[in-house]
Amino acid sequence: MTNADPRPMFVRALDQTQHLINTTSLDDLAKPTPCPEYDVRTLQAHLLSVIARIDLALTGGDPLSIPMVTDSPDVAAAWKEHRVALDVTLTDDSILGRICKLPFGTMPGAAAIGAYTGELTTHSWDLAKATGRLDQLDDDLANTVLPMLRHNLPAEPRGGAVPFGPVVAVADDASPYDRLAAWQGRQP
Repeated sequence: MTNADPRPMFVRALDQTQHLINTTSLDDLAKPTPCPEYDVRTLQAHLLSVIARIDLALTGGDPLSIPMVTDSPDVAAAWKEHRVALDVTLTDDSILGRICKLPFGTMPGAAAIGAYTGELTTHSWDLAKATGRLDQLDDDLANTVLPMLRHNLPAEPRGGAVPFGPVVAVADDASPYDRLAAWQGRQP
């Protein structure tokens, strides 16, 4: 991402994730996802944690106080509740320069928003892939996030402290999301 305000692309990533959560069928919840540790139900519960962690980090809290997975009987309703709070947080321009603690380091709010745009964009792909809805993804998000990921996530080393598999080779003309997934060690 550039030095431009990262919030518009972040909101697009939030919107995309919210759409996929809202339209996931109950029949899809037990399906596996590209994240080996998550089925669709658990991935959605992780996304609830992600949105809560984002808001907490941007408001000066410790996102690690929120578990990796937040169970809810109604994920869509819980997401919407967190989204309302986060949308209010995003209206405060001072968050862009505020130093935020994230699970993977400390950085200004603008960089944190960029990092979470990447996480939401990737997990949207995971959810869409698992539920057969890749056609519902916003290619502009993947095109925006991929250069940032290539810069911040080196091709090597992978594994251990770097929780990504080796880069997967894809064709030069692969879709933006296939390239994004492959860079993170996922099989497109």
